Amino acid sequence: MSDQTNIVTNTSLINEDLAPIPLQKRTWDTWNYAALWISMSLCIPTYMLASSLIQGGMNWWQAILTIFIGNAIVLIPMILNGHAGAKYGIPFPVLARASFGTKGANIPAILRAIVACGWFGIQTWIGGASLYNILRAWNPAFEEINLTPLFPQALPLLCFFIFWLLNMYIVYLGVESIKKLLVFKAIFLPVAALALLFWAISAAHGLGPILNQPSKFADSNSFFHFFFPALTGMVGFWATLSLNIPDFTRYAKSQNAQIKGQVIGLPTSMTFFAFIGVVVTSATAIIYGSTEWDIVKLASKFENKIMITFAMIGIIISTLATNIAANIVSPANDFSNLAPNKISFKTGGYITGIIGILIFPWKLIASPDGYIFTWLVAYSSLLGPVGGIMIVDYFFIRQKKLVVDDLYKHVGAYSYKNGYNNKAIIALLCGIIPNIPGFLLQIKVVSSTAFPVWISDLYHYAWFVGLFVSGIIYLILMKKNRIQMTRI
Repeated sequence: MSDQTNIVTNTSLINEDLAPIPLQKRTWDTWNYAALWISMSLCIPTYMLASSLIQGGMNWWQAILTIFIGNAIVLIPMILNGHAGAKYGIPFPVLARASFGTKGANIPAILRAIVACGWFGIQTWIGGASLYNILRAWNPAFEEINLTPLFPQALPLLCFFIFWLLNMYIVYLGVESIKKLLVFKAIFLPVAALALLFWAISAAHGLGPILNQPSKFADSNSFFHFFFPALTGMVGFWATLSLNIPDFTRYAKSQNAQIKGQVIGLPTSMTFFAFIGVVVTSATAIIYGSTEWDIVKLASKFENKIMITFAMIGIIISTLATNIAANIVSPANDFSNLAPNKISFKTGGYITGIIGILIFPWKLIASPDGYIFTWLVAYSSLLGPVGGIMIVDYFFIRQKKLVVDDLYKHVGAYSYKNGYNNKAIIALLCGIIPNIPGFLLQIKVVSSTAFPVWISDLYHYAWFVGLFVSGIIYLILMKKNRIQMTRI
């Protein structure tokens, strides 16, 4: 652990949120980190993550194993990137300055922010769809939401914008106003999840028929063709947090606290909540004759109007709490960091909201393919390279030694050329480029014959490809600087 007290404060590179946390103010222990992951894992997208694997063709144990392996893998960069936060008390944007430069750090910060904007849009759509299903429960004449065209029907879209305005109003009031909703979420979601599990077991006449649902894959080739991009999607689910985990580990009492807490909290809570999603989704095949992976649509199928209403209100409140806490705060600060004198936190929140609309979130979750292969895998291709560069820089180039004071100086060890480390930017691009052909094929911009199969298939391993390619290239490019930097 390190306590840096002689930090330059008369610079645009520091403010109260970015300054190092002194040792005496680092109070998080093992169970704080375990609780953090339990809270973050219990959300609607986690349920949909698990249920999308069942909808895609997996049986219950294949889906659970895929999710467990994915979270065990992403736990590694989570702990590695968390090390600097716990040692020096610095957040993600400041740690990124060591590898990308004092100005270049805005590049990974904005990449992360854009992904958070997408998640904001997805959560907002879930909340809006829940609002629409309340109206539909009391007026059965309203039809189901149709996500096949570019835009859904007018009334569901209106509900989306109403829920969007509610989120923006919370931003206007300030983040403090969300505290009570977070408490509600912490109580409501676990109870609701268990209630949903018991309902599924009861309606399907026991757990046995649910777990006996077979895999839809005819052979091992078809299974692995789905498994590897699905695994990449599972890793991609937490790719954002694997970068900005220093924002949380900077409060750790010790390295041991953040490591143990994450090991205990992340794989177990994700696997447990995913198990509920898997069981419930498998049960829908027995109950309704076809699998239903969307929890909002599933809740809308209940016969009792009061039950539907309460379920949807619960989803709306918990989604609102999650959205503000997880998908507004970080990107709002990232956008504000671009021009602190011009972009306030509130303005950054409004920018997040606008981008969340422009990303067409209803199309991202229109199907399991869109959710996993277009959304999760695509953004993992951007964030994997950033993770590779940051891990190599901290552990191999600098050997866990940082000059914290220089992280807040325009002229210092991390200013590079005009504030940008061109080698990190080159490595970043080299990690992203191999995944572009597969992405273009996925969104059907090009035909399947436009690229050799092996090139387009790299996209199925996007996070892994990006992390290793960028990490290795960055190590090669920075090799000449290694001896000098380890002496800093």
